[in-house]
Amino acid sequence: MIPRYLVLRERIEAELTDIGHASDKAMQAYEEARSNSPLADFFLDSVAINLHSLYNGVERIFEWIAGELDGGLPTGPTWHRDLLTQMTLEVEGVRPAVIRPATAQSLGAYLRFRHLVRNLYTWSFEADKLSDLVAGLPQMLADLEEDLGVFGGFLAAASTADGIGRQTESLG
Repeated sequence: MIPRYLVLRERIEAELTDIGHASDKAMQAYEEARSNSPLADFFLDSVAINLHSLYNGVERIFEWIAGELDGGLPTGPTWHRDLLTQMTLEVEGVRPAVIRPATAQSLGAYLRFRHLVRNLYTWSFEADKLSDLVAGLPQMLADLEEDLGVFGGFLAAASTADGIGRQTESLG
C-alpha cells in the first residue's frame, strides 16, 4: 500500500469542497450586487475575493500533485500558467493528465482574474466584467470535479501498485 496517494486523494477532495464553497459565495454575492443593493460595491468585492480564493484552491491542488508526483513545480515568471499547462500533460510512467485541455482553458480565465485581483484595487471591478466568470462557474466546477474524480481513481489504483494493498484488501 502506498498511503501518500490516498492521502493526496483525500486532500484533493477536501479542497474541492472548499472550492465549492467559494464558488457558492461568489455566485450569491454576485446576485446581491445585481439586485440594486446600496451595498453592491461590497458584494462585488466579495465576488472578487471568492473567485481569487477559488483559484488559489485549484492551484493548491495542482501544487500538491506537482510536488508529490511530478518532482516539483515549474519555475520562472510564468510558473502559474506553466503549472496549469503541466496538469494537462500525461507524464508517461508517472501519471495521467490531471485535467483536460478544455478544463485548463476555463481555469485560465480564473487564473488571469486572480492576477488582476492581486494587482488592482477592488473598486476597479464592475459587475458586468465579472458576469462571465460567475456564469461560467457551474460548468467549470463540474468539469474540474469530473477530471479530478478520474484522477482520484488513478491515485486509488496507484496506491496498491506495490501489491501489498491488494493482499490486505482480501483479508478484510
